[in-house]
Amino acid sequence: MRVHRATAALMVCAGAALATATMPASASPSADPAPSTGNRVAVVDCVGHAQQRPGTFMLACGDGNNVLTSLHWSQWQSRSAVAQGTDRVNDCRPYCAVGHFRGYPVRVRLDNPQPRTGHSGQRHFTRVTLTYPADRPANTPRVVTWKLWS
Repeated sequence: MRVHRATAALMVCAGAALATATMPASASPSADPAPSTGNRVAVVDCVGHAQQRPGTFMLACGDGNNVLTSLHWSQWQSRSAVAQGTDRVNDCRPYCAVGHFRGYPVRVRLDNPQPRTGHSGQRHFTRVTLTYPADRPANTPRVVTWKLWS
């Protein structure tokens, strides 16, 4: 049993690392042209890459148990960005290594842009707000706001 749990934990870590490694480092130039100099705002992913209008965005960098997918951006401006998508959350039942990912429709808002240290002229969103219009993960309020990393 102990070997099974260790193997399962190792698989979760490997899966999270693979998911992070295969996520786009930034939006492709053909899908998302670079913004003008006056509107250089991005969201920073788990590995420190600036992204604009990402289709996927990992919220749980440490374990990969929460990721926003199928993001469709209706707004990307210098002060905020808004998208609709799916919040894929591991239910961790009976524990995370064998849990199942559940998808919840979600509205995503990025805001509170700040200058990005070490990247002249670039700003990054530092806050994300998730609004669940219907179902949501257990013990999660309808509206959740988190600080983002830089």
